[in-house]
Amino acid sequence: MLIPFSNEPYLDFSTEKHQEGMRQAFAVLKKKADEEHKLIINGKLVKAKERFDSINPSTKEPVGTFQKASNKEADRAMNAALKAFDTWKHMPAIERASVFFRAAKLMRDRRYMFDAAMVIEEGKRWIEADADFAEAIDFLEFYGREAIRYDQPMKVTPYPGELNEVRYLPLGVGIVIPPWNFPCAIMAGMTTAAAVAGNTVILKPATDAPLIATMFVETLEQAGLPDGVVNLLTGPGAIIGDYLVEHPKTRFISFTGSKEVGLRITEKAAKLSPGQKWIKRVVTEMGGKDCTVVDSEADLEDAVEGVVVGAYGFQGQKCSACSRAIVDWKVYNEFLDMLVAKAKKIRVGPVEDPNNWMGPVINQQAFEKVLGYIQVGKKEGRLVLGGKKAPGNGYFIKPTIFADVSRHARIAQEEIFGPVLTVIKARNFTDALAVANGTDYGLTGALYTRNREKILRAKREFHVGNLYFNRKCTGALVDVQPFGGFNMSGTDSKAGGRDYLLLFMQAKSMAERF
Repeated sequence: MLIPFSNEPYLDFSTEKHQEGMRQAFAVLKKKADEEHKLIINGKLVKAKERFDSINPSTKEPVGTFQKASNKEADRAMNAALKAFDTWKHMPAIERASVFFRAAKLMRDRRYMFDAAMVIEEGKRWIEADADFAEAIDFLEFYGREAIRYDQPMKVTPYPGELNEVRYLPLGVGIVIPPWNFPCAIMAGMTTAAAVAGNTVILKPATDAPLIATMFVETLEQAGLPDGVVNLLTGPGAIIGDYLVEHPKTRFISFTGSKEVGLRITEKAAKLSPGQKWIKRVVTEMGGKDCTVVDSEADLEDAVEGVVVGAYGFQGQKCSACSRAIVDWKVYNEFLDMLVAKAKKIRVGPVEDPNNWMGPVINQQAFEKVLGYIQVGKKEGRLVLGGKKAPGNGYFIKPTIFADVSRHARIAQEEIFGPVLTVIKARNFTDALAVANGTDYGLTGALYTRNREKILRAKREFHVGNLYFNRKCTGALVDVQPFGGFNMSGTDSKAGGRDYLLLFMQAKSMAERF
């Protein structure tokens, strides 16, 4: 009998045991930095014609060499997934789920390796890497239990003289395209949800996060996942992404990433390809321009803490990150002074050193993009902190704050995805809500206030998929705060929620008269 689901606890890195575990994992990964990793298709290791290096953004050194999959390997993966679907779809859900439960156990045994890999491949702090890992474990455990629940017949109203039943069936072969910023959690969650529901998967991880995906698929195989159920294709999405999205045998696409790419996938998937027999299902999560509203009746110390952690955790490279602080004019100056003082204390540097609180942005392109937005911000607001590269060989940028910014400014409207915070003055609470809702996005938001009536009003009017009160706007937990946004933030899929697996299944109604 399965024990009830509970969220995976985090490691306490203040203890020598966990510190030593991380140091040993770093040493192992550095020794393996010159290894060449293969594609995994139908359980076989496959080489492509071209290769690329995954780079440590803190040092710009390689962490491994990976294959650039082409359409040839994409076809091979599609054929393997189609063949595996014929048997995997008929396997009882408890058997499918057992594979992912075993994988979760194996991952726990290798926790330091997964955590250390995220530190060196993505530039995550130790605790942020471990939170990413813990969320991945949550997804495996939770979605496995959900698959078992959905394997039971749906309750229907009895009808005289008939036996009626509704059962959930898997869809087919899906393309899973996760982002680099949660390389373990989102990647593992998207893959697990699709596969444990009975589908087969072609996993195309982000080019900046192939190591974690490779480690995960290797773990699934060691847990007993049948060949062809999850196939790993690394390499730039422009080469194989469009091909697979448009493929007539693709049944669904699950994507997390930028608005531009998500809309492009949606458009391409909507076009009928020769030989296609279904409308492709598309699940997209596409980012945000998230905010924290600081009311005149807020606890300012709590609000400052929440804004700083929400804005600069993982360098602001979260779709849920606080990129706008919307502050009532009555407390604006006091809040801004406290905010700058708090953010000044952030230590930036290589995150292999646990004393550094903020690491690098992910790559050269992101580095240039964020610095470009900072130049825009200097014309649109008052720079009160940061605004330049931080010391070091990696892609380090100082925590940056712009004050007195118009709600219509580019830095108040466009997703920057870096350590840049815009502070906007609101005339009153009504105005603050209008500013909060005044972008194309609607992912996360937070409100700090002691006024209960304002909280109740925000529940009605603050239009985001995940809304928090008197806490930061990041850090949703599986089955605690199902995650997904409105408007251009995506399809509001509510990852980690109890209806998420329905996105990867279809209901079949059957009636037998007697």
